[in-house]
Amino acid sequence: MKLYDETIRQVLDTLEGYPCKRLNSNGTPWEDVGDHNLILRADMAYELGGGTYPAVSCMAVTADTSFVEEDGVYLIGPDLGEISADTPYARIALVRVDADGMGDGNALYNAIRKIEYVRYHINPKGYMTRISASNGREPVRVGKEALAEGLDFAKVGQLFLNRYHENPHIQAVKLFFVTLPEFDYKRLGQLSAQCESITGTIDHIMKDVLMDCKSCSLQQVCDEVEGLRELHFASMKEKEGNR
Repeated sequence: MKLYDETIRQVLDTLEGYPCKRLNSNGTPWEDVGDHNLILRADMAYELGGGTYPAVSCMAVTADTSFVEEDGVYLIGPDLGEISADTPYARIALVRVDADGMGDGNALYNAIRKIEYVRYHINPKGYMTRISASNGREPVRVGKEALAEGLDFAKVGQLFLNRYHENPHIQAVKLFFVTLPEFDYKRLGQLSAQCESITGTIDHIMKDVLMDCKSCSLQQVCDEVEGLRELHFASMKEKEGNR
């Protein structure tokens, strides 16, 4: 499970140099309101990643303990109670998994997508995520009432961790929230797109794939990502063996 490791290394390099603090996410539990998490503009304090501001989401999986030693919620920039207007935003999830339990082929692809889709099932009270997968954006509306009640990233982060750990194959998660205006959101967006390319290539390999690598539009991804080419040829052997 080294498919995303080089990208994770680049993500961590991008974070380096910025002031980052670890949050205490073991405090009072915050309510998850499920499908009832609607925040109208009149009830909104501000939007993370609102308007033309960056709103980046990045998720990558690994089996390497050196990347994700244990659960942790981290913040680069001001916390929710310190923000008063729309601001740039990013959320990064580095997820350590049990590689053997993830399977291979279609099972691996589906397992990765299942981890990615956790973000659609987190609804902290007063924290309404508006995901646009097609545009690669994940802005968040933050409610005035929730802020007055003490909503912060530690509480949001703990809900994320709890939901991730409903998956038995997830061993630990490093979760980063970024609100620092001068952060390199453009670079992070490129790395997020790189993660999506890797996931898409896994799916491509396992479908009715084009076996002529020279004419494949995903050749560069396959060449650069450790493990993808091995996955490709393993798939080829399996298909040939079934003929």
